Amino acid sequence: MLNFSANISLLFNETELIDRFKAAKQHGFKAVEIQFPYSLSVEAIQKTLEDNGLRLVLFNVAADDLLSGGEGLAAVPRKQDQFRQAVAQALAYAEILKPEAVNILPGCCHDKNRQPDYLETFKENLGFAVEAFAPLGIKTVFEAVNTRDMPEFIIHSGEQMLDILDQLDSPNLFMQYDIYHMYRMGEQPEEFINRHAEKIGHIQFADCPGRGQPGTGQINFRQLFSAIEKSSYSGWTGAEYKPAGLTSESLGWFGANTKPADNFARQI
Repeated sequence: MLNFSANISLLFNETELIDRFKAAKQHGFKAVEIQFPYSLSVEAIQKTLEDNGLRLVLFNVAADDLLSGGEGLAAVPRKQDQFRQAVAQALAYAEILKPEAVNILPGCCHDKNRQPDYLETFKENLGFAVEAFAPLGIKTVFEAVNTRDMPEFIIHSGEQMLDILDQLDSPNLFMQYDIYHMYRMGEQPEEFINRHAEKIGHIQFADCPGRGQPGTGQINFRQLFSAIEKSSYSGWTGAEYKPAGLTSESLGWFGANTKPADNFARQI
């Protein structure tokens, strides 16, 4: 049976961020993830997690201007000091909230001629993050993002992620494999997960195209969930999609007391 987490940066956005923890619990989730928790105090997050009996399994290191069209933080050579400050901020949250993994967004390079420098900077920064989080027993993960939604993103395939893992060769560094992004890049997620499950620290999903809930696009989620269950992957599978309407109306794929793949099969 898969372990599903709700990404409350996208799900339950009908309410304020602090109230989404409770909404996730009320709808049957035992764990949540959040893209950037820093608008809330770590004490407020810790309290609402305890009050609702939830686990926080993942959050991101801050990414500066990435979501507003900038290059982000983790690969930009002139921003290395700022990246280390962002890691320190994430570490302060991680020491208290104890997530299973912290994600690093590689970011973009707007000048193709500088891409090699950006990749080297990213690998150096990634190594720094691994050394920061490993003593806490927390995995460092990084993800590829499709270049249709975010042109010039420097890491945009499973093969690139595998190559970086091989180069850094750290037992505490893993891929965050996002089904939506990799499907949009033409990959076959089921095959990739089956081959490389031991190198994946976290999985996220949304349907494609549109990034909506399962059943709104082209992905066969009954087949996909079954493939993840049969693989050696044992981490959390994060619902990170944009609900088409109320979040509560988007959860037909999810059953709190039934096997999720079977439950979804009854919905299609």
